[in-house]
Amino acid sequence: MTPAPLGSLHGNRMTALRWQGFLEELGYSVGVTESWSGGDTGLLIALHAYRSHQSIVEFKKKYPSRPIVLILTGTDLYRDMDNHSEVIQSMEMADQLITLQSSALDSIPTSLRYKAQVIYQSVEIDITDSAAKEGFLVSIIGHLREEKDPFCIARSLPLLPSDSKIIVRHLGQAMNSQMKDLARNFNATIDRYQWIGEVSHADALRMISQSRLMVISSRMEGGAHVVSEAIALGIPVIASDIPGNRGLLGEDYPGYYPVADESALASLLYRSETIPAFYASLQKYIDLRKELIKPAREKQSIQELVSALTTQ
Repeated sequence: MTPAPLGSLHGNRMTALRWQGFLEELGYSVGVTESWSGGDTGLLIALHAYRSHQSIVEFKKKYPSRPIVLILTGTDLYRDMDNHSEVIQSMEMADQLITLQSSALDSIPTSLRYKAQVIYQSVEIDITDSAAKEGFLVSIIGHLREEKDPFCIARSLPLLPSDSKIIVRHLGQAMNSQMKDLARNFNATIDRYQWIGEVSHADALRMISQSRLMVISSRMEGGAHVVSEAIALGIPVIASDIPGNRGLLGEDYPGYYPVADESALASLLYRSETIPAFYASLQKYIDLRKELIKPAREKQSIQELVSALTTQ
């Protein structure tokens, strides 16, 4: 169950569909819905503690002894938990809490951590027609909304030295007219910047694979799947310094900059472009994270989780 609608490319929908695929491979019958249908369901897996709260309540009322798995999102942990009591209530009703990266565990109330575990999002990518990398292409991928701080990258580009060869391609749908106007303005006024808009998932992966760097500039993330995709493709990441990024890239990763600090971002971009040893250090850390995102690892974790809950 995910509040992200059918056909959406939002991360929550992608997570739900990936889990569905693994569970079906394991022999389970699985449906993906935006809310619980009220049907005879043996196990409920819900993404988003706040937005799925009512369905969790209804399921618990009808089937008090049947298990609930709650996959916690970034908005649950880093925004809604402090403002909506429903988040904690959903966490209390769930039999198991899942986070998508390790730093998220620290945000769960101490009294509930005993039923929390990390299951990293896996990635399986087969890019066979990726063009050779030319120049110093930087990609940024994500829908244009406030919590993504989508234009930190655009603000950073005028701060680059004139000898920089960096160009940026920005993929993602503008979520409101203001974001669209800003994107068009940056597109028209900054030579290094190109906003492409929403593209297919395959085209987004191809763009990452052709890049020298990927930037994730979010103010808040639960664990962005696009970071895992960059890891799988072996593309170094420059990331805002937030728990959701640290939990995927590691505490010692050298490519973090302070949230919304375009000057620091520009500095990291230029260091990556002009200092081979620094770029190599980013590459090394990315390669070390690949083991965490293998599909077999995620599938086994899901199998162990569901088996434990359904045999109790």
